[in-house]
Amino acid sequence: MRQNRRIPIQVKPKYAVVVDGETEFWYIQMLKRNERLISVDLKPEIPQRKKISEQYSKVVDLSKDYDKVYWIIDFDVINKETREAKRGTKTALQELKEYWDNIEKNHKNIVVVIVNNPCFEYWLLLHFEATSKFYNSHDELIKQLKKHLSDYEKSQTYYTKQNRDIYLRLTSKLADAISNAKRLTEFDFENPSRGLSQMHLLFEDIGISPTKDGK
Repeated sequence: MRQNRRIPIQVKPKYAVVVDGETEFWYIQMLKRNERLISVDLKPEIPQRKKISEQYSKVVDLSKDYDKVYWIIDFDVINKETREAKRGTKTALQELKEYWDNIEKNHKNIVVVIVNNPCFEYWLLLHFEATSKFYNSHDELIKQLKKHLSDYEKSQTYYTKQNRDIYLRLTSKLADAISNAKRLTEFDFENPSRGLSQMHLLFEDIGISPTKDGK
């Protein structure tokens, strides 16, 4: 008698993405909507409270249940709070450095920190420009981005509109964005005033690596 063979069920690795803003959350949702064949289960998470300490706690908690956790950090608020910190008090940058070092020591194989400096829109700009310019504010960067996306707005409708969502609009330039991001230096706590986005780390890990001819 022929024995029935059980075909093992392949379970996708589970990746969580912790973000501190709605734009990143909407973008990851649209990535999932348009890239249905990615080999991982990708879940965006926004902590109810968005202080650095609370984001860090969320990341550590998720690392117990997920194969990988990505912590996407916008630096505009961190830079602002660091500049305004009273002399002798711990700055937001110093606080983050402590969390960063702990991740490197205890969670390096699970947690990946992704920096956008000053903000997520730097990643969008890299779809159009090979730049390393540092923008002092979110508004300054948006002004430059609108030279390429004149109708850009930070709204759920703009990001998630059916058949014209943010990911779909930019997908033909994704290879350029990844290439431009990889050319930039890694984040340096000793020199935080450098423009960069490390979003390419997420795309490489989940197996999205388009070529410039769109294939």
